[in-house]
This record gives sequence, C-alpha cells and structure tokens, in this order.
Amino acid sequence: MRKPFIMLFVFILSAFSLTACNGNDEGQNNNANTNDLIHVKNSEMEQNEENLSNQEMAEHLANIAGDVPGVNGASALVFGPYTLVGIDVDEELDRTRVGTLKYSVAEAIKHEKNGANAMVMADGDITERLRRMGDKISQGHPEDAIMDELAAIVGRYMPEVPQKDNQPEEPNTNQKLLEEQQKEELDNIQEDQSNNYMNQ
Repeated sequence: MRKPFIMLFVFILSAFSLTACNGNDEGQNNNANTNDLIHVKNSEMEQNEENLSNQEMAEHLANIAGDVPGVNGASALVFGPYTLVGIDVDEELDRTRVGTLKYSVAEAIKHEKNGANAMVMADGDITERLRRMGDKISQGHPEDAIMDELAAIVGRYMPEVPQKDNQPEEPNTNQKLLEEQQKEELDNIQEDQSNNYMNQ
C-alpha cells in the first residue's frame, strides 16, 4: 500500500513541476522577445557627419573654429586622417592669449568626427595656405602636390593638439627615488649595526 502511495506522490510532484516550468517558459519567451530589442542612441548629426565628404567636414570644422570668441576667421583642411585648422586672430594679441585661443579651438572641435586629432595653428600665412589648398582640392589638383604642401606646413610648425581623454597615468618617479633612498639608508643603518655588533 505504501509503494503505490509513493508512486502517486512522485507522479503528482512531477506534474506540478512540469506545469510550473511550462508557465515560466511563457514568461521567459515574453522576456526573450523584449530582450531582442536593441536600444541604440543615434542622432541625426552623427549620421550627417558620417556622410560628409572631406571638404564638407573641413568647412564644418572651420565654421566651429570661427565661432570661438576671439577668432576672426578659420580655414580647415581634412585630407584622409589628417586635419589641419588655421585660425586668424588679432595681430596685437600676446602669445599666451593666442595659445589659449588655439587650445579653445582644439577643445571645440575635438568631439567632431575628424576633429579629435586636429592640428590647430594660429598664423595668417598658414590660414591662407590652407584656404588655397582647399581650393586646389576642390578643383581636382593632384594629391602629391597637396601632400607635399601639407608636409611643409606640419614640418614648419609645432601644432596644438588636444589631449586625449583616456591618458594612462604616468608613474611617480619621485616615489621610486624616495623608496631607493630609504632602502639605501636602511642598508647603511644595518651595516653600521652589524659592524658595531662585530666590534664588541
């Protein structure tokens, strides 16, 4: 009598287990359908930036640079991965103020597609050369001549480049030096103590 009772109990327990699993399965299917949805943040400006040609991106960067207070005008050149931005500033400004303007322009354009590693220069000659090079590119001049001019510009000036956000921390060399000095002092103290012990 006891054996059929145990068999019945096992059968009922397994039936409840299967029923419980079946109910959760439907809930999981609903969750699975909602998990299949991918939420992507994509703005219209990002799509437009991807579709811009180098010349259109250069005009866009020049407009942003020209909007920085203190900048009278700007020209930009995007050629492959290279971006040069020339800004026109007042002649009377001292070097520190010009450096501040260059940094401000670099910060203003660093979040744009080709602006992250842009080289910003504040020289009227360079700004004019960049304008002429942009005109040559739009007219279809050979790339070799344009690349030679770009190399001359970059080689002549040390540009301002914005720092990357994720810079690795530099090791503290003073701490290492201090640790070495402390170790040397400890070694000297131990040497003195051992010499004193030996002399006794």
